[in-house]
Amino acid sequence: MDHNTLLTTVSVDRLEARGDQGSALRGDIRFGGDRDKLWLKGDLNREENSTENAELQLLYSRAVAPYWDLQIGMRHDFRLGNGPSENWGVIGFQGLAPYFFEVESALFASDGGDIGMRIGAEYELLFTQRLILSPEIELDFYGQNDRDNETAAGLSEMEAGLRLRYEFTRQFAPYIGIHHERKFGRAADFAREDGRESRETTWVMGLSVWF
Repeated sequence: MDHNTLLTTVSVDRLEARGDQGSALRGDIRFGGDRDKLWLKGDLNREENSTENAELQLLYSRAVAPYWDLQIGMRHDFRLGNGPSENWGVIGFQGLAPYFFEVESALFASDGGDIGMRIGAEYELLFTQRLILSPEIELDFYGQNDRDNETAAGLSEMEAGLRLRYEFTRQFAPYIGIHHERKFGRAADFAREDGRESRETTWVMGLSVWF
């Protein structure tokens, strides 16, 4: 087998509608071989028909152990109408933990002097070979309170979801589910001061594809 073969994979994990006026897009593009890759990760959220925030990461990824990659690069936050844009340095690990939990963890350092950490996990429960239930959770931590970006020192925000998808093929899977977001500490205070809820649970309907 030629381990030097270079491949490009485009994956859209979430292309979904949330509630009445929300939507989200999350995906990535990977280019490289078995050991070394370039990753471009994107995440966009819209509420009430306007973009709330968007995030883009450009990462170099290297396999350092079976099922585990070390990733280093940059992250840019687009704060459209909700605080200033910001750049971050990134170092993290991504891989498959025992019992087949997919785990992502990353440390961030911003050009403004803040630090952050993100931990996410996802699991796949197979009812059949095509019908799959995926619970997932993501936690964001920061080193200081930031009024402009509505983040808090310590645990700032949690996102959790439960999505049930049906894989017509491995590359094409519509899904339905629920999504929950909650802010903590000063981040919750900032949201309420701006007239927004500090926690929200919505139904979702979307599509997951890759090629």
